[in-house]
Amino acid sequence: MLRFKILASVVPLLAAAVFARAEIGSVSHPCIALGETSVELTTLFWTAGVHVAFTEDPAQATVRVQVTDDADAADFAVVDDGLGSESESCQAAPATRLVSIAAQPVDGAQVIYLSTEGPADYRIYVRSKTFSQREAAALIVGARGGHRQLQAASL
Repeated sequence: MLRFKILASVVPLLAAAVFARAEIGSVSHPCIALGETSVELTTLFWTAGVHVAFTEDPAQATVRVQVTDDADAADFAVVDDGLGSESESCQAAPATRLVSIAAQPVDGAQVIYLSTEGPADYRIYVRSKTFSQREAAALIVGARGGHRQLQAASL
C-alpha cells in the first residue's frame, strides 16, 4: 500500500517535470536577438524575469506602443516570413531574457497600451505568421524595460 502511495505522488511530479522541460527547452516561442542577448516569450510565468501586461486604458499604461503600417517609421520591425529569416539567431543561452505576458498587471511590471495612434514610446511594424502584434510589443518592451531605445534587434 505504501508503494502505491509513493507511486501515486511521484507520477504527477514526473509529468510536471517533463512538461516544464519541454516548455523551457522549446525555441518555438517568439524571440529576438539583441547583440549577445536574446529575448524570448515564455508561457511559464515563474521562469520569466520580465513580466508585461496589456491595457485598453491609456491612462493605466506605463509604455505606449504604436502599430504602424510603415516599416521605415517603425523603431522595431518584425518581418520573418521571407527567404532570409535568421532562425538560428535566438538559440537558448544563459543570456536569454524570458518575458511573460500576464493577464493582469503585476507589481513593478510594464503595462502596455497598444494602438494604431500616437503618441508612443515605441513604434512597431509587424508582418509575420509567427508573431502577433501583442507578442512583438511584449518583446520590445521586455527587451529594454520600457522607455529606453533599442540599438538593433534581429529574429
